[in-house]
Amino acid sequence: MIETFEIVAKAVADRSRVRILKLLEGGELCVCHLTSVLGLAPATVSKHLSLLTAAGLVQRRRAGKWVYTRRAERDLNPYARPFLALIGDHLKDDPMIEQDRRQLASSAVRCDAAPVNVLVVCTGNSARSVMAECLINAHGGGHWKAYSAGSHPAGAVNPLTLAVLAEHGHSTQGLRSKSWDEFAAPGAPQMDLVITVCDNAAGEVCPVWPGHPSKIHLGFPDPAAVQGSQEERLAAFRDVFAEIEAEIHRLVEMDIDHVRDLRR
Repeated sequence: MIETFEIVAKAVADRSRVRILKLLEGGELCVCHLTSVLGLAPATVSKHLSLLTAAGLVQRRRAGKWVYTRRAERDLNPYARPFLALIGDHLKDDPMIEQDRRQLASSAVRCDAAPVNVLVVCTGNSARSVMAECLINAHGGGHWKAYSAGSHPAGAVNPLTLAVLAEHGHSTQGLRSKSWDEFAAPGAPQMDLVITVCDNAAGEVCPVWPGHPSKIHLGFPDPAAVQGSQEERLAAFRDVFAEIEAEIHRLVEMDIDHVRDLRR
């Protein structure tokens, strides 16, 4: 029990997370609203929301590509409700909290703006590109929409990729290994950015994608190339996942308009 108490206590021991909880007293909000009021990047807000969710202080729901957050309406652990009550009873006249409320009330933020479309490419589309796709969608706060593909797709996502994603709470539903030609076909979503995550794919001649997207290369070692026991191979996938996640956090901190301007 003390472990759960510690998780909840740590979650509220942060100014930004307290500000989020005070803002949510007025009802559920999208990440767009929170980023606007707090002046934080979507990825940073998503990290705060993940900690609040793990502590049982908030609940989240997805509506299309947007994720909405509200204060927890049921007791997910013995400590969440007392902490929420404590925060609710205090800071009502705090200048920063008052300023947050005024800014939210006057905000003209729209959550229906088109996200940045990103295509993550590698050779087999079974490990690194799939991890990056999931991480961009998870940390992009609805402002980024990722897809993945391969120049020579393996035909199936590596089971260890799925295992590592599941370990970190990411949905693996619908993930598949597919050709990058799908995204050059008529009717395919128009990309703003193409990211290659392996050196082989970076050196290949790419299809002509609609919209002439920007291209960047973020190279990572291939975990599928590691030999050894199941545990050793799984450890390699975990290490690469951590490297990719660090880069994705930096990516989604970028100004969205700047990403779109790169292709002009």
